[in-house]
Amino acid sequence: MNEINVVPYIDVMLVLLVIFMITAPLISPGQIELPQIGKSLTPPVAPLEVIIKADGSLRLHDRATSGGEQKVSRTELVEAIKRKQAQNAEQAVVIAADKSVRYEEVTNVMDILQQQQVKKVGLLARPKS
Repeated sequence: MNEINVVPYIDVMLVLLVIFMITAPLISPGQIELPQIGKSLTPPVAPLEVIIKADGSLRLHDRATSGGEQKVSRTELVEAIKRKQAQNAEQAVVIAADKSVRYEEVTNVMDILQQQQVKKVGLLARPKS
C-alpha cells in the first residue's frame, strides 16, 4: 500500500545502459604522437674508473683512452678527474672497490668527489659468474 514502485527506475536504468553501450564504441580515443627514436649524434663516452685496492690505495683508469691504471692520492684524484671532465663533460666517474674494502672507504671517496662538485658519479659492481 505505501510501497514505492521501482519499476520506472529500473526502466530508466536499462535505457541509460543501452545508450551507454551504443555510444561507448563510437567515441574515438585521442591520438597521441609519440616521439621518434633517432640515433645519438655522439657515441657514449667510456667512464673514468676509480679503483680502490684492498690496501686502500687509489688508482684511476680512463677507459676512453684505453690507458693503464695510474696510482693517485686523494688530492690528485680530484684534480685528475676534473681535468678529464673539463675535456669531456659527459664522461662519468664510476667507483670500483675490491670486495675486501670496507664500504666506509667507498663512501669516503664518494664524499670527496661530491664536495669537489664532481658530476656523474656512480658505483661499479661486477656480476657473480
